[in-house]
Amino acid sequence: MALRNIVKEGDELLTKRCRPVEVFDQKLWDLLDDMAETMYKADGVGLAAPQVGILRRICVIDDGNGLIELINPEIIKTSGKQEGTEGCLSCPGKYGITVRPKKVTVNYFDRNGNAMTAKGTDLLAKAFCHEIDHLDGILFPTHVKEWLE
Repeated sequence: MALRNIVKEGDELLTKRCRPVEVFDQKLWDLLDDMAETMYKADGVGLAAPQVGILRRICVIDDGNGLIELINPEIIKTSGKQEGTEGCLSCPGKYGITVRPKKVTVNYFDRNGNAMTAKGTDLLAKAFCHEIDHLDGILFPTHVKEWLE
């Protein structure tokens, strides 16, 4: 495993839509391992592939209940809403109040290409939305209704 550099706001890479993953191989597994290590080292809750310079539909999330690796994730259902503080490893020092769904259901593939479904509430729901936004070239400031100092 290796630490990757986190791409910062202002880099054009973060505004691009990512391509789907088609090959599930050692190269993908190494990237997933590197992304998890990088996320943990940076004290993040999630990290998307474009944040480490890779334009593929991959993200990792750990809301405190264990690592989830999502490949080609797609939000299939949302309900409710939650308002709270949000930040981003690519936007260091920036925090704002956002409104996100309270519950989110996601379809995705695991590292071996198995189709999976996950349901998240509260922080995990917010993380699903935040990281999948990255895969579509959207940064969290788009959702900020009030900036925090």
